[in-house]
Amino acid sequence: MSACPRTLATRLTASIDAGLLSAVGGGAQLHELSITRFFDAPRDKVYEAFTSPQHARKWAGPRGFTAINVEQDARPGGKWRLCLHQTGDWKGGTYADLGQGGVFKELVPPERLVYTFAWESESGLPTRETEITIRFTEVEANRTKMEFHQAFFATPAQRNGHNEGWSSSFDRLDDLLKEMLQQPSA
Repeated sequence: MSACPRTLATRLTASIDAGLLSAVGGGAQLHELSITRFFDAPRDKVYEAFTSPQHARKWAGPRGFTAINVEQDARPGGKWRLCLHQTGDWKGGTYADLGQGGVFKELVPPERLVYTFAWESESGLPTRETEITIRFTEVEANRTKMEFHQAFFATPAQRNGHNEGWSSSFDRLDDLLKEMLQQPSA
């Protein structure tokens, strides 16, 4: 059986389901993640790294994982999917292949991306979705501020786990951007 087989589900779960809405009404907390990073690269290159499957293969996932089976249809309504395959140490554990995917909701090159994110369960069906919004702001000629926001997590532990994973992924993205800028232009 291949790693992270394709799910038969054609539609991911709703971003915020009725249970979450009723929990909020009952005083439950919604847990959000915000990360701000600066990259020494032009804004269009940072945006391209997020929307190109060729680039995503090289940085998606924390250190110790490789993104495989990367698919992206970077347009509103287009789906994305990838599988994280462990190739090294991550927090002292061994992990099965981790499938994830979602749907692009908004793309404003090179300023903003909005898409959904859900892990695939062992059955191949998606888990609860979160929504990711990323803003890219050019702060200098070749320096970009990235503001990443992901909401809503059911628990602080889920949010904190994503914080660790995304932070490591963004370190890998920084490495890729440096590599991209060293390559001669075609």
